[in-house]
Amino acid sequence: MSTITIAQMSDLHCGSPHFVPSLLERAIAEVNEIQPDVVIVSGDLTGDGFLGEFQTAREYLDRVECERLIVIPGNHYSRNVGYVHFEEFFGDRSAHLMVNGVSMVAIDSTEPDLDHGTIGRGRYGWIEECFADDGAYLRIFVLHHHLLPVPGTGRERNVVHDAGDALECLQRADCHLVLSGHKHVPYAWRLEDLFVVNAGTVSTTRLRGKTKPCYNLIEATPERVTVYRKYPFHEQDAILTFDPRTFDYEKSPTLLGETATG
Repeated sequence: MSTITIAQMSDLHCGSPHFVPSLLERAIAEVNEIQPDVVIVSGDLTGDGFLGEFQTAREYLDRVECERLIVIPGNHYSRNVGYVHFEEFFGDRSAHLMVNGVSMVAIDSTEPDLDHGTIGRGRYGWIEECFADDGAYLRIFVLHHHLLPVPGTGRERNVVHDAGDALECLQRADCHLVLSGHKHVPYAWRLEDLFVVNAGTVSTTRLRGKTKPCYNLIEATPERVTVYRKYPFHEQDAILTFDPRTFDYEKSPTLLGETATG
């Protein structure tokens, strides 16, 4: 079975005063050169959810040369009734996709006019049904908000409200990898047989500590899954690699250096 490549960009924040167009243009050019099988945009395409910002985000994402594009909302969409514009420009706020042995489920974790997130117990059954008996060697769950507190991001206020129940749902569904954004700090954890990876911001200067604008690349085979952190205009490094059969893994120690305190 051939390698599956997935690009994950998050927290574009088009229209924000911190938005840097050249970073996003470069990231899209790099992704197009890589020719991934799937491109995931895990929320916060806009700064404040205004119509013009959505138009700008749509124009940028129209440049992505990938037939399989998954886009979900972020908390900034929920401001100013931005979720209405989201559906107009990007369609459904959830997705289920199966590509060559990799199953992906993406959901909208936002709530109107609030920064915090929730998955909602009413959706657990749907998530489990999507992953059930699909024969996938890798199951990926995508949301905007983080399920675990991210180091170096201050007092925790807006982790997913039902994170504990959601994690149990994902473990019941035999999910292997969670991809999220929101906090602009890349990080990775292992919880039993579930790996949780948070992406940084791809195109803004809203950065914490020593983090830099970046996006994720995931390369997957039945024997090995590797998550790379890629910096627009610069190099990439592997932040997590694991065997989806045995769950043996290695995590980059550089993640700790970016968020260290004291």
